Amino acid sequence: MSAARYRVIQISARDGAFVRELPVTGIVYAETLNGDGSASVGIPLTCPEADPESLIPGISGLIIERNGVPAWGGIVWTMAADLAAGTLTLNAAGFHSYYKGRVLHDGYTRRGDQTALIKDWINACNADNGVGTDVSALANTGRERFRTWTQFELKNVAEAIQELAEDDGGFNFRYVPYTGGGFHGHRLVMSPRGGAVIPSALVHGTNCDVTQVSYDSASMATRAYAVGADNGNGTKLVGITDNLDLATRMATKHVVASFSDVKHTETLLNKSAAIISAGREPVAIPALTLYPNVFDPTTFIPGDSGPVQVDCGYVALLDDFVITERRTSVDANGTEITTLALANKELFTSAD
Repeated sequence: MSAARYRVIQISARDGAFVRELPVTGIVYAETLNGDGSASVGIPLTCPEADPESLIPGISGLIIERNGVPAWGGIVWTMAADLAAGTLTLNAAGFHSYYKGRVLHDGYTRRGDQTALIKDWINACNADNGVGTDVSALANTGRERFRTWTQFELKNVAEAIQELAEDDGGFNFRYVPYTGGGFHGHRLVMSPRGGAVIPSALVHGTNCDVTQVSYDSASMATRAYAVGADNGNGTKLVGITDNLDLATRMATKHVVASFSDVKHTETLLNKSAAIISAGREPVAIPALTLYPNVFDPTTFIPGDSGPVQVDCGYVALLDDFVITERRTSVDANGTEITTLALANKELFTSAD
C-alpha cells in the first residue's frame, strides 16, 4: 500500500464554506467513540495562509482529507504560535464540541424515539444560527425515551445526546464530514452498540503491536444506584439495578451515579441498568499500533468491534473488543502512524 496523500482545508465553521488549503508541517487527528475527537495541525507561522483576518479560533473549521476523501472535520478552538520554531499550531475538536456551547433555552418535554429527540435538539440549534449538522441519515431505533427540562435548567445539548447514548439500549454516534460543490458539510450518524466488524483480526506481532493492556475493576458493581432530581421534600428519585450473578463471585460493591436533572424513574432505571451492564467484569483496555501500509486506518471506526489476539504471559487475549479511539499522526514526510484504543465488547451490550 502506497503512502497516503493528505490535505488540510480551512473552512467557515458556521456554514462549511471553503476558505483555502493550508500548508502543513504535521497532522494528528483522532476520532473518539461518542465524543468530540480532536485534531492538531501545524502550519508555518509566516506563510500567507496564516492570516489573522480569516484564520480565527471559534470561527474557522478544518477538514482533513486522506487520498481525496474527508477523514476528519471540526472546529478550531485554540491556536498556539511558537515564534522560536516558526510554527502555528491549530487545535480543533470535532463538531460534537460545538453542542457543548448550545443549550435548550426554551426547555424541552417529550417522549419519543431516541432519534426523534436528537433531531429535535439538533434542528432547534440549526434554526438558530447553528453549524448546519445534517440529521437526514438518522432512522428510528424503535426505543422510546422520555426527557424533560425547564427553560431555567439550560440543558446542554451535547450532554443530552451523550446521556441518551449511554442509556441501557443506547447507541453509538459520530459526525461524518463530506464535500460537494465547494461546500464542506457534516452529518450525524447513529449505529448500534458493537458497531460493524473491523476489516481484520488484530494479531499482535502479525499486523499490529499491542503496546499495553490495562485492567480496571472500578466500574464493577453488584448494585448500581442512579440518583435523580430532588422531589422537593428532601428526597430524591433513585433507579436501582442488581447483578445477582456477580454477587455470587464478588463481595457486595455499590456504584452510585448522580443525574440531578433527571425527573423520571424510568430514565433512572435505564441509567442504573447501563451501569450494571458496564460493570459485569473488569475492563481490559488494550492499546495498539497498526503496522504501517497494511490497513487504511479510516476503515477502523470507533464503535466497530472485532477480535484481538495476544499471547504474552499474563496477557492472553482472544476476544472481541470495541474501538474507543483511533488516532493518526502524519509527519512532514507523509509517514502515517495509527494507534487504536479498545475495550471489552461486553461493556457495550445491554439488556434493553
